[in-house]
Amino acid sequence: MNASKLRRFLFFNSNHKVCFSTFAQITKKMEKITLKIEKTTSESIIKFTANTVLISGSYEFNTIDEAKNSPLAQQLFHLPFIKRVFISANFIAVEKFDIVEWNDVQEEVKEQIEHYLNNPGVLVLEETNSPQQKIPVEVYAESTPNPSVLKFVANKNLVETDFEFKNKEEAKNSPLALNLFDFKYVKEVFISENYVSVSKTEAIDWGEITVELRSFIREYIANGGKIINENYKQEKNSQTAASETANLDDVSKQVIDLLDQYVKPAVAADGGNIAFQSYDETTQTVNVILQGACSGCPSSTVTLKNGIENMLKQLIPGKISQVVAINL
Repeated sequence: MNASKLRRFLFFNSNHKVCFSTFAQITKKMEKITLKIEKTTSESIIKFTANTVLISGSYEFNTIDEAKNSPLAQQLFHLPFIKRVFISANFIAVEKFDIVEWNDVQEEVKEQIEHYLNNPGVLVLEETNSPQQKIPVEVYAESTPNPSVLKFVANKNLVETDFEFKNKEEAKNSPLALNLFDFKYVKEVFISENYVSVSKTEAIDWGEITVELRSFIREYIANGGKIINENYKQEKNSQTAASETANLDDVSKQVIDLLDQYVKPAVAADGGNIAFQSYDETTQTVNVILQGACSGCPSSTVTLKNGIENMLKQLIPGKISQVVAINL
């Protein structure tokens, strides 16, 4: 199915507070790579978030000489106002000198990066992986479609797989999550590749706690704090590997592939995840688990029904009747 046909099934009902960026990214994923301009907590740094995963790992380049193994970063440094370039899983962040304002040049930079990504071009040559210099830790706070969840994005990888903690007891194998639960307003913690999504209680506003949380997470990572205990990490990786090799039916495998290819990059950009749980051949029901910002999000039901369910029905015809979130 081509992108234009799929888009007709990704219905957007303006009467609902739908996670529209998720819909947009799912459809764009089937076309070319596109970027979304996002502000950060630093006025000199702006993010260009992609509708797909760009690279494994995180890199920072402070000069054109350091960027010798990144053709894209070298191109950007030829712009006279570029100070630093960050390349991470699904975004490219750029820091500028004070000689210009982002409003005057951000579209030019966005177009240049998009043009490079769609040719396509190599982001970082492999030899930069070893040795890799230690880089200063930056953490950016981003809003999500879920008003109760904020996403804190780091300029380095934190984990290789997803970890969700609903309470302090569940967080016993994650020193970072355990420390976050010491903040009385923290309700849930979701840790993914290069970000931490924090769910807060309703008794407090984000404006009162964002700076405190961002500073804590940045300092914790910068000081080498442990994210996940190694034995628990290995156990989770083993479970993930076992599930991938499980004796799944063909429909389940197709669903997993489609979620991985079109849905997960989109919801990850919004601070969440949708994990395949099971497929019932008799009822043709796909069961999924919502995590991070997706869990408890007001737009989750509409996103599931008008976005993901319609997509799966069209791409796996005659095999899907409904998609149900078992923890909605």
